[in-house]
Amino acid sequence: MTYTPPAHDVGLFNQWRLAGWATIAGLIALPAIAMQFTTEVNWGAEDFAFAVVMLGGVGLAFELAVRASGSWAYRGGAAVALGSGLLLLWGNAAIGIVGNEENDLNMWFNAVPVIALIGATVARLRANRMAVAMSIAALAQIAAGVIVQLAGHSTWIFTIVWTAGWTMSAWLFRRAAQDH
Repeated sequence: MTYTPPAHDVGLFNQWRLAGWATIAGLIALPAIAMQFTTEVNWGAEDFAFAVVMLGGVGLAFELAVRASGSWAYRGGAAVALGSGLLLLWGNAAIGIVGNEENDLNMWFNAVPVIALIGATVARLRANRMAVAMSIAALAQIAAGVIVQLAGHSTWIFTIVWTAGWTMSAWLFRRAAQDH
Protein backbone atom coordinates (compact mmCIF):
# COMPACT_ATOMS: atom_id res chain seq x y z
CA MET A 1 0.00 0.00 0.00
CA THR A 2 1.42 3.39 -0.96
CA TYR A 3 0.80 6.70 0.74
CA THR A 4 -0.89 9.44 -1.26
CA PRO A 5 -0.81 12.80 0.48
CA PRO A 6 -4.07 14.75 0.73
CA ALA A 7 -4.46 17.45 -1.89
CA HIS A 8 -3.67 20.21 0.65
CA ASP A 9 -0.35 18.50 1.54
CA VAL A 10 0.93 17.99 -2.01
CA GLY A 11 2.50 21.46 -2.32
CA LEU A 12 4.27 21.12 1.03
CA PHE A 13 5.37 17.57 0.11
CA ASN A 14 6.91 18.85 -3.14
CA GLN A 15 8.66 21.71 -1.33
CA TRP A 16 10.27 19.26 1.12
CA ARG A 17 11.27 16.95 -1.74
CA LEU A 18 12.84 19.86 -3.62
CA ALA A 19 14.68 21.02 -0.49
CA GLY A 20 15.97 17.50 0.16
CA TRP A 21 17.29 16.94 -3.34
CA ALA A 22 18.75 20.47 -3.47
CA THR A 23 20.59 19.75 -0.21
CA ILE A 24 21.99 16.53 -1.65
CA ALA A 25 23.11 18.34 -4.82
CA GLY A 26 24.68 21.08 -2.71
CA LEU A 27 26.57 18.58 -0.56
CA ILE A 28 27.94 16.90 -3.68
CA ALA A 29 28.89 20.25 -5.24
CA LEU A 30 30.54 21.60 -2.08
CA PRO A 31 33.89 19.76 -2.49
CA ALA A 32 34.07 20.80 -6.15
CA ILE A 33 33.62 24.43 -5.12
CA ALA A 34 36.12 24.08 -2.26
CA MET A 35 38.69 22.62 -4.66
CA GLN A 36 38.64 25.93 -6.57
CA PHE A 37 39.85 27.80 -3.48
CA THR A 38 42.07 25.40 -1.52
CA THR A 39 44.39 22.47 -2.03
CA GLU A 40 43.18 20.95 1.27
CA VAL A 41 40.22 19.43 -0.57
CA ASN A 42 41.28 17.07 -3.34
CA TRP A 43 38.48 14.83 -4.54
CA GLY A 44 38.82 12.53 -7.53
CA ALA A 45 36.10 11.12 -9.76
CA GLU A 46 35.78 8.08 -7.48
CA ASP A 47 35.09 10.36 -4.48
CA PHE A 48 32.32 12.15 -6.34
CA ALA A 49 30.88 8.83 -7.56
CA PHE A 50 30.88 7.53 -3.97
CA ALA A 51 29.09 10.70 -2.81
CA VAL A 52 26.47 10.45 -5.56
CA VAL A 53 25.79 6.78 -4.80
CA MET A 54 25.66 7.27 -1.03
CA LEU A 55 23.65 10.51 -0.91
CA GLY A 56 21.49 9.63 -3.90
CA GLY A 57 20.80 6.20 -2.44
CA VAL A 58 19.73 7.72 0.87
CA GLY A 59 17.55 10.24 -0.96
CA LEU A 60 15.85 7.52 -2.99
CA ALA A 61 15.40 5.33 0.09
CA PHE A 62 13.77 8.22 1.95
CA GLU A 63 11.48 8.88 -1.02
CA LEU A 64 10.41 5.24 -0.77
CA ALA A 65 9.83 5.59 2.98
CA VAL A 66 7.70 8.71 2.50
CA ARG A 67 5.57 6.86 -0.02
CA ALA A 68 5.33 3.80 2.25
CA SER A 69 3.61 5.67 5.08
CA GLY A 70 2.11 9.03 5.94
CA SER A 71 3.09 8.57 9.59
CA TRP A 72 5.60 11.11 10.88
CA ALA A 73 6.93 8.45 13.28
CA TYR A 74 7.55 6.11 10.35
CA ARG A 75 9.29 8.85 8.36
CA GLY A 76 11.33 9.77 11.43
CA GLY A 77 12.36 6.14 11.91
CA ALA A 78 13.43 5.96 8.29
CA ALA A 79 15.33 9.26 8.49
CA VAL A 80 17.20 8.20 11.65
CA ALA A 81 18.06 4.77 10.20
CA LEU A 82 19.20 6.22 6.88
CA GLY A 83 21.19 8.95 8.60
CA SER A 84 22.83 6.46 10.95
CA GLY A 85 23.78 4.16 8.09
CA LEU A 86 25.03 7.00 5.91
CA LEU A 87 27.18 8.59 8.60
CA LEU A 88 28.58 5.25 9.72
CA LEU A 89 29.56 4.16 6.19
CA TRP A 90 30.84 7.58 5.13
CA GLY A 91 32.89 8.13 8.29
CA ASN A 92 34.32 4.66 8.08
CA ALA A 93 35.25 5.12 4.41
CA ALA A 94 36.73 8.59 4.96
CA ILE A 95 38.80 8.15 8.10
CA GLY A 96 37.95 4.78 9.63
CA ILE A 97 36.51 4.12 13.04
CA VAL A 98 39.38 1.87 14.10
CA GLY A 99 42.71 3.42 13.21
CA ASN A 100 42.30 4.50 9.60
CA GLU A 101 40.05 3.38 6.76
CA GLU A 102 42.52 0.61 5.85
CA ASN A 103 42.04 -1.31 9.12
CA ASP A 104 40.17 -4.58 8.48
CA LEU A 105 38.34 -4.29 11.81
CA ASN A 106 36.29 -1.46 10.28
CA MET A 107 34.45 -4.05 8.19
CA TRP A 108 32.56 -5.09 11.33
CA PHE A 109 31.04 -1.62 11.45
CA ASN A 110 30.30 -1.63 7.70
CA ALA A 111 28.28 -4.80 8.24
CA VAL A 112 25.74 -3.03 10.45
CA PRO A 113 24.05 -0.88 7.75
CA VAL A 114 24.09 -3.93 5.47
CA ILE A 115 22.24 -5.88 8.18
CA ALA A 116 19.77 -2.97 8.52
CA LEU A 117 19.22 -2.94 4.74
CA ILE A 118 18.65 -6.69 4.62
CA GLY A 119 16.28 -6.34 7.57
CA ALA A 120 14.32 -3.57 5.85
CA THR A 121 14.06 -5.71 2.71
CA VAL A 122 12.80 -8.71 4.67
CA ALA A 123 10.43 -6.40 6.61
CA ARG A 124 9.01 -5.17 3.31
CA LEU A 125 9.02 -1.69 4.90
CA ARG A 126 6.17 -2.58 7.30
CA ALA A 127 6.47 -0.51 10.47
CA ASN A 128 6.23 -3.35 13.00
CA ARG A 129 8.79 -5.42 11.10
CA MET A 130 11.03 -2.40 10.55
CA ALA A 131 11.12 -1.95 14.34
CA VAL A 132 12.45 -5.49 14.64
CA ALA A 133 14.96 -4.96 11.81
CA MET A 134 16.35 -1.79 13.41
CA SER A 135 16.52 -3.53 16.81
CA ILE A 136 18.61 -6.23 15.16
CA ALA A 137 20.81 -3.50 13.65
CA ALA A 138 21.28 -2.07 17.17
CA LEU A 139 22.31 -5.51 18.43
CA ALA A 140 24.69 -5.89 15.47
CA GLN A 141 26.19 -2.50 16.35
CA ILE A 142 26.82 -3.70 19.89
CA ALA A 143 28.31 -6.95 18.60
CA ALA A 144 30.64 -5.05 16.25
CA GLY A 145 31.75 -2.85 19.14
CA VAL A 146 32.42 -5.86 21.38
CA ILE A 147 34.41 -7.64 18.65
CA VAL A 148 36.54 -4.56 18.04
CA GLN A 149 36.96 -4.04 21.80
CA LEU A 150 38.14 -7.65 22.18
CA ALA A 151 40.67 -6.98 19.41
CA GLY A 152 42.16 -4.26 21.62
CA HIS A 153 40.53 -1.08 20.25
CA SER A 154 38.28 1.15 22.31
CA THR A 155 35.21 2.21 20.33
CA TRP A 156 32.65 2.13 23.11
CA ILE A 157 31.57 5.80 22.74
CA PHE A 158 31.06 5.31 19.01
CA THR A 159 29.20 2.06 19.69
CA ILE A 160 26.89 3.72 22.23
CA VAL A 161 26.08 6.65 19.93
CA TRP A 162 25.32 4.47 16.90
CA THR A 163 23.40 1.92 18.95
CA ALA A 164 21.28 4.82 20.19
CA GLY A 165 20.58 5.81 16.58
CA TRP A 166 19.42 2.32 15.58
CA THR A 167 17.41 2.05 18.81
CA MET A 168 15.73 5.43 18.21
CA SER A 169 14.82 4.30 14.70
CA ALA A 170 13.33 1.07 16.08
CA TRP A 171 11.34 3.04 18.67
CA LEU A 172 9.95 5.38 16.00
CA PHE A 173 8.94 2.46 13.78
CA ARG A 174 7.28 0.84 16.81
CA ARG A 175 5.36 4.10 17.41
CA ALA A 176 4.30 4.15 13.76
CA ALA A 177 3.04 0.55 14.06
CA GLN A 178 1.05 1.41 17.20
CA ASP A 179 -0.41 4.53 15.57
CA HIS A 180 -1.48 2.53 12.55
